[in-house]
Amino acid sequence: ARGDKRERASEEPLMASRILIIRGGAIGDFILTLPAIRLLREAFPSARLEILGYKHIIALAEMSGYADATRSIEYAPLASFFSRAGELSAELVEYFAGFQQVVSYLFDPDQIFATNLKRAGVRNFLAAPGRMTDQEHAARQLARPLESLALYLDDPAARIVPNEPRMVDANLFAIHPGSGSERKCWPRERFVVLAQSLLNESKARKLLLVGGEADEERLAELEERLPNDRISLARNLSLPVLANLLQNCGMFIGHDSGIS
Repeated sequence: ARGDKRERASEEPLMASRILIIRGGAIGDFILTLPAIRLLREAFPSARLEILGYKHIIALAEMSGYADATRSIEYAPLASFFSRAGELSAELVEYFAGFQQVVSYLFDPDQIFATNLKRAGVRNFLAAPGRMTDQEHAARQLARPLESLALYLDDPAARIVPNEPRMVDANLFAIHPGSGSERKCWPRERFVVLAQSLLNESKARKLLLVGGEADEERLAELEERLPNDRISLARNLSLPVLANLLQNCGMFIGHDSGIS
C-alpha cells in the first residue's frame, strides 16, 4: 500500500502539469507518433498537452482531441535553440520553461537543441528516436522513450478522429495517385485504366481524386483522361478536411504515403 501511495504521489505533479511534444517530419512520420501522443493523453488526462510542429500536420492531433493546443515550429526565433551556446530567445525561454515535461522527436545528434532546452530551464526532457530501424513497428519505437514514465504502448494503431459525423458511401472510392517519392508511385497509365475499370464496373460508382501541390501533374492527367460527372477532386485540402472526406469513402487506393 505504501508503494502505491508513493507511485501516485510521483504522478500527481505531471498529471496537473503542462506537457510539450515537439515533432517535425512529414505527414506519415507524425501519424506514426499519434499512438505515443495518445498514450500520454490517456495517462495524464488533466495535464495540458501541447504540440510544437508543422501546423498543417499537427492539426490532426488537435482535431482528434489528443492536444489542447498547437504551435508552429516554423518560427524564426526558434533557430537560436539550434546554435551552440548562442543567445536564446527570451520569449521561447519562458515558453519552454513553462512545461513540466518535454518530449522531443527532433533529430539532434549533437544534443545542441537538448542542451539549450535545459539552459532554458526544462528539467524533465525526453529525447525520442529521430530515425527508425526495421526491427520493430515504428509506432512502438516512437513510444519507447515513454517507458521511462512507466507508459507502455499496447496498441500501435494510429487513430485519427475526424470532427464530423461519419456517413460512409460504399460507392465512393478515393484514389491518391501521388506520394513523397516518385519511385513509390504506380505508373499514371495504370491509374487511368484502374479508374476507368472502376467506373465501368458500376453506374453508381463515384471517384474522389486526392492530391496536394506535389501531385498536380498526376491529378491533371487523370482529370483530363477521365472526363466524367462521377469524378470529384480533393485538391490541396487541409488534413482535417481531407480526413473528414476520406472517412466516408467505401475504399481508398494509394501508395506508401502519409495520406494512406
